[in-house]
Amino acid sequence: MLCIDDLCEMADAYAPAEYLVREAAQQWERDEAMALRRAVFCIEQGIFARDDRDATDDCAQLLVAMSCNGGMPEQVVGTVRIHRSQGDQAAGEWWGSRLAVHPAFRSQGHLGVTLIRLAVSRAHALGCKAFFAQVQKQNVPLFGKLGWKVLEETSVHGRPHALMQADLAWYPPCHDPVSGFVTRAKVAA
Repeated sequence: MLCIDDLCEMADAYAPAEYLVREAAQQWERDEAMALRRAVFCIEQGIFARDDRDATDDCAQLLVAMSCNGGMPEQVVGTVRIHRSQGDQAAGEWWGSRLAVHPAFRSQGHLGVTLIRLAVSRAHALGCKAFFAQVQKQNVPLFGKLGWKVLEETSVHGRPHALMQADLAWYPPCHDPVSGFVTRAKVAA
């Protein structure tokens, strides 16, 4: 027999079974992505004072990772933006920036990896010839495992970063960013 205490314990252990990673398609997805970025870059990391938005947001495509309940997107738990290089409308140079995953979901479903994969694959489908990112120093090994190479050590907002470039051969073009990718949660052993 299942008692109410068992249900409460089950609720504490709940984790979504899958995540949908796609281009933000609805306003609530964009709003939650921006709130997540503020939480990560302003509150958690203290890089920005009040808001991390900048002029790049006006021309960037926003990608989101959402936890799903019953197959339906429920909460934005990760985000990244992609954009053409400023003044580079024809040369095919693209950038990824503001990669953020909610702290409670950083060990769930390879969300950062899947966001990176969709970011580069989507830009590749849009004519990207070279994809770059300024990667925080602690994340360089992860990007290296995903086919990225370090071009130079840099500093961004007073923090150590590496300018990195993706190997496009690792990332086939994604022509349907709204369908995106589905990733499953890690199963506890």
